[in-house]
This record gives sequence, structure tokens and C-alpha cells, in this order.
Amino acid sequence: MTVSAWAPLRRSAFRALWLAQFASNIGTWAQTVGAQWLMGDLGGSALQVALVQTATTLPVFLLVVPSGALGDILDRRQVLISGQALMLVGAAGLMLLAGTDKATPSSLLGLLALMAIGQALSMPSFQAIQPELVSREEIPQAALLNGVNMNVGRAIGPALGGLLIALAGSEATFAFNTVSFLGVLIVLARWKRPSDHRPLGAEHITTAVRTGARYVASSPLFRRVLTRLLLFIVFGSGLWALLPAIARGPLQLDASGYGVLLGSVGTGAICGAFVVPKLLQRMSKNRLVLFATWVYAGATSTAVLTESFPVVIVAMLLTGACWIATLSTFNATAQVMLPSWTRARALAYYQLILMGGQALGAVVWGAVADAYSLRTAMIVPAAAMAVAVLAASKWLPLLDRSLDISPATYWDAPPEIDDTDAGPVLVTVEWPVAKENEDDFVEAMQKVGRARRRTGATMWGLFRDTEKPETFLETFTVATWQEHLRQHIERGTVVDQQNQEAARALAKGDAHVRHLLFAEPKKPD
Repeated sequence: MTVSAWAPLRRSAFRALWLAQFASNIGTWAQTVGAQWLMGDLGGSALQVALVQTATTLPVFLLVVPSGALGDILDRRQVLISGQALMLVGAAGLMLLAGTDKATPSSLLGLLALMAIGQALSMPSFQAIQPELVSREEIPQAALLNGVNMNVGRAIGPALGGLLIALAGSEATFAFNTVSFLGVLIVLARWKRPSDHRPLGAEHITTAVRTGARYVASSPLFRRVLTRLLLFIVFGSGLWALLPAIARGPLQLDASGYGVLLGSVGTGAICGAFVVPKLLQRMSKNRLVLFATWVYAGATSTAVLTESFPVVIVAMLLTGACWIATLSTFNATAQVMLPSWTRARALAYYQLILMGGQALGAVVWGAVADAYSLRTAMIVPAAAMAVAVLAASKWLPLLDRSLDISPATYWDAPPEIDDTDAGPVLVTVEWPVAKENEDDFVEAMQKVGRARRRTGATMWGLFRDTEKPETFLETFTVATWQEHLRQHIERGTVVDQQNQEAARALAKGDAHVRHLLFAEPKKPD
């Protein structure tokens, strides 16, 4: 059964937040133009003008990972409200300072940085709540619609910003952005999100950050998505950085012509939202990304191989559709493979690569354009992208089948101890295995080992007993008893349970489990 591209919009919570976020995206892009214009009006140096971009991106890059951890250990709705409130305060401050002629380059950069902190706080949690707003089957469509939201906002916002500046000054862009954040806050305040079930309470932020990093490191399927994303973003981001230069240079366009190009990208993204669900009914995710990336590479190359404005418009339509098709596929694939307990902190790494890859690509291909030519800076990454996606499709294929990541409690109850902060904890599991099953057992236990590390183990190993060859000893360490309890109670999934049962089926008897606490000498009196 084909799910409509617009199916998520039938759900009231998703629809309300999507519309509010759409206004916010337009406001953010309009404000970017207003901030750059205001810095020029304030007599800012070239460095200070450049620092506008730094102030809006560097805090996000530095804080998105710990913000993801906060999204998992606190109520995500409250985290989102806090982030949006910070952005509202920043936008309102800019509006007041600009409207009263009291703005300075330093205050402008400081308030932009405050808004970037709010954005960093919001981004992982916004991604993580999507599976709470729609059904599992609608997650790909939700990812598409969110991509359309961002791309159309990118197309409309700068044009609106320029119009507002012409009519009422840069403070009008800040006022519009302030109102847009109010809309998001109202929607979040009215959303009745079910409370999180945390039998063991909230994790400490530093522990949560380490656990998130360990989860990503021990999840080959998720790392595969991150790698594919990085390859696409680094090679594909040059278009966004160099499109203004293409418009001014080979195409000889004015600001309105550049706006038409941006509008074409947004229109292409909307068309892609209609087409992608139908394509996914006929081909795998792997083939869709391969096809979309090749078309994207060809379209971006066309932008510098012709001076025909109509041809470039068609190329921009294709880039918008292929950009949204590729990124929404990566995003939806990531969301459906991450359990709720770690979704925000894992998706923070997705956002880190998305933003960092775009920043890196802009610098690299901008430098190539300066050293050689615009044509070289567009064609070289396009060719590299086409080759890279072909290799990645073979060696790093995207997962098409669905994993059951719903919570599951399948471990035997551990012994009770009073000091839950005690540790490290060493857990040993003695597995009796018949000789004919040894190779299959060792292979099956690799998945079990990755599950142990994903859920909290700092070290894991599987050993063969030299005196009893049919006995294998699994060992893993956990930082504290509390973390081990989280493995038992909060972090298991059905797919982890299935992997352990597959290993258990190869054993010829019950496994014997022991829990050991690190022995510390008593302090002398």
C-alpha cells in the first residue's frame, strides 16, 4: 500500500508543528539577510560581516551533541520549548536594538550566538520527536515534508528579507522572526506529549554524552547512514555556496534572477515530495539514492556548462528534487533504526555531519573556485560524487528491511545491591556450545557484543576455555551498577533480544551469569 506524500499532515500535532516550523524557517532565512545588512549599516568590517555566519553556525556545531543528550534525558517537549524561547529572546533583542538604533556589531553577534545556542538545543529533539508525531510507515513522508519545509523556507526567506528591509528596515526581519518563534512556542505548549517512562530516573549529562558516542560507534548500520550522508554532503554542498557566484558570473543575473534560481530549487523539492514515495514503491533505497545522486551531479554540472537561463532553471528544479530525495531517505532510515532512549543523541551526530559537511564543502569548493574556476569547482565534486555513490551503494548499502526497535526487557533480573554508583562492573556469561555449532555461535555473538556496547558496555570480549573447549566465556564491563541496570530495564530492544536468542539457540545448555564489582582497598584509618 502506497502512503501518500501528504499523509503526515493529516495528523494534527504534526501539521500544527510543521506549519509553525515553516513560518520559523522563512523567518530565520529572512533574518539572516537582515543581520548581514544591519552589520553593513553599522560599519562593520569585512571580518565582522563574515562573523555573522560564524555566530550562527559555530555554537550549533559545538553544542549539538550535548544537546542531543539533553533531548534523551529530559522531556523533549521542554527541551524544544527552552530552545525556541532562547531564539525568541535573541530575535526580540535584535528587533529592539535595531529599532532604537542602539545595536552594535558586538551586540548583534552576541544575540545571533544566543539564537544559535537555542537552535543547537532544538535540532536533535525536533528530529527525535518525529516518530512520536506520525506512524512508523509515515516516517519517510514526514522526513520528505520536513525537507520541503526547509528548502522552501530557504527559497522564500531571503527574498522576503530583502523586501522587508526595503520597506521597513532590517528590524522588520527581526520582528517577523520573533513572531514566527511565538507560533512554534504556542504549538509546543498545546502539544500533549506523553511523559517518558524512566524507571531509573534521568541520566547524568556527561554519562549520556558518552553513552551516545558509544552507541554510534557500536551501530554499524547507523554509521553506514552517517558515512553515506558525509559523502553526499561534502561533494554536494558546493552548489549552495557557489550559486550566488554562478548567478552573478556566467548567468549575469540580478538579485531577482538569483531569487528565481532559489525558488526553482524549492519548487523542485516540493515536486520531489510527490515523486519519492512512488519511486520507493518501485526501487530500493539504495537504488533511489544512486539515481538521485547521479541526477544531482549532472544537474549541478549543467549549471556551469551553459549560460541558458531556462536550462539552468530546469537544472535547479532537478537539484531540489534530488537533494530532498537523498537527504530525506538518509534521515528516515536513521530515524527508524534508532530506539527512543538514544534517538536524540544519535541524531545529533547526524546533524553534526550535515552542518559540518556543508561548512567543509563550502570552504573547499570555494577555494577551488578561487584557485581555478567555478566550472572546475562544480564539475570535480560532481564527478567525485558520482563515483563515490556507486562504490557506497555496493559496500555501504542502506537497509531496506525494518528493524523492530521497540523496547524489550529480556535479561534475567540482576542481584540487588545498595550502592548503585558502585563500579566498574564485570559481567561474565559462561556459554556451553557443542563443537558443531562453534563457528556459528562465534559469529552470532558478534551481534550480541555490539548490543552490549550500544547499551552501555565499555569493553566486550568472547573467549574460549582452554581446559573445557566446548565452553565460551563472554565478558563485558559497565561503568557503574546503575548503567548495568539501564541495560537490563531501559535500553533493550526486540532486535537485540532476537540476536541474543539466536546465540542462545546454538548453545547446548543454560548460560551461567556472574556479576562482579571492582574491588577497591579500604582507605587506611
